[in-house]
Amino acid sequence: QVQLVESGGGLVQAGGSLRLSCAASGRTIGSYTMGWFRQAPGKEREFVSAITWNGETYYADSVKARFTISRDNAKNTVDLQMNSLKPEESAVYICVADRDEDNIIKQGAFPVYWGQGTQVTVSS
Repeated sequence: QVQLVESGGGLVQAGGSLRLSCAASGRTIGSYTMGWFRQAPGKEREFVSAITWNGETYYADSVKARFTISRDNAKNTVDLQMNSLKPEESAVYICVADRDEDNIIKQGAFPVYWGQGTQVTVSS
């Protein structure tokens, strides 16, 4: 019902910035919580950030003060501004969506909709 396509990934030097974007189609996302996970080789998938339908934001402790999530319901997109990137944050960044915010922000939950991911590589 909801298709998610990420863009904006690439190669950046440590300390640099990237802005990821997730474009949704199939349904408008106004009533969905949107979020980002990331997964690096050899590591478990981890929650990065989320934004609810009414604009409440959540961040992993490791990215607070450096990352900012935002949404534009008119464009059906959600963005993740990533500043002061670290090499250990190299990963595939995956956009997710769910009508139930608990399926994204609660540990152990699993969002209904997933994108294919976009690669972020941070060089030192």
